[in-house]
Amino acid sequence: MIKLSGVTKFYGAKRGVENISFSVGAGEIVGLLGPNGSGKSTIMNMLAGYIPPTSGTIEVDGADVVENPREASRKIGFMPEIPALYPEMEVKEFLTFVANIRAVARADRKNHVDGIMEMCGVTDVSGRLIRNLSKGYRQRVGLGAALIGYPGILILDEPTAGFDPKQIVEVRDLIVRLSENHTILLSSHILTEISAVCENVIIISQGRMVANDSIALLGKGEADIYLLRLQAGAEKAKPVIEAAEGVRSVKQSPGAEKSGSSFIVTAEPGMRGKLFFSLASHKMPITEMRTLSSSLEDVFLELTAEKEGA
Repeated sequence: MIKLSGVTKFYGAKRGVENISFSVGAGEIVGLLGPNGSGKSTIMNMLAGYIPPTSGTIEVDGADVVENPREASRKIGFMPEIPALYPEMEVKEFLTFVANIRAVARADRKNHVDGIMEMCGVTDVSGRLIRNLSKGYRQRVGLGAALIGYPGILILDEPTAGFDPKQIVEVRDLIVRLSENHTILLSSHILTEISAVCENVIIISQGRMVANDSIALLGKGEADIYLLRLQAGAEKAKPVIEAAEGVRSVKQSPGAEKSGSSFIVTAEPGMRGKLFFSLASHKMPITEMRTLSSSLEDVFLELTAEKEGA
């Protein structure tokens, strides 16, 4: 349904993204992750046809977004982080306006808009001016606008921004239900949200793709993460840990005892024994060494920290 092949975008001499290739199949919900300024918005704007790639090709359901922009746009519903709304229009008026633009048949338009409003939870504010809505409700209207015409592909950028916890759960459930009939590319800074609804993630860092895999595989086998407590002080211990074979990163953990130090250590798989003996050779007794599970947050921080610091 979505296919990017060798996509690069430059803004003058500044690189937005470089050599991005991935595909999203029908019915999939794929998370698009990356630090601010990494290139996520550039990718979504190119997919939506707002900006062209400098090189490479982008296809949505077989339509090239550059060669056949109108055909491609009919297949996509795009919800940007800040939805493009008309504040002086009422909610139902605005969604009816969008339905007209997206060529929903006049005979079906009222029922279609009513169904979208019910689905997105804005029926109770259908007669209110958009400018008077809370941010959460404006986000719901933006999601409704993306759904008008029931396009096969949805691109959602921070869809739950401004929602309270109850609303977040409701919209997550809606996104999962929508995947029965839609292919969804979802960007969010809330990694628990991505973990809750996505099976696969794409991670972008400094304009390049650094991961494209299932959440389960990304957190398995690529690194071991330890909670390490020592009797030695942090200033003395940290350089020794960093110098140990296979260690990728060392972060001092809060809550260490006054007489010792505590660290979160990320290492290549199978380095536990070598780390132990390295510390022992420097006469640094270990009071605790416990393996932690790799969460999506752990993987994200590891991959982007390495690239962002390059």
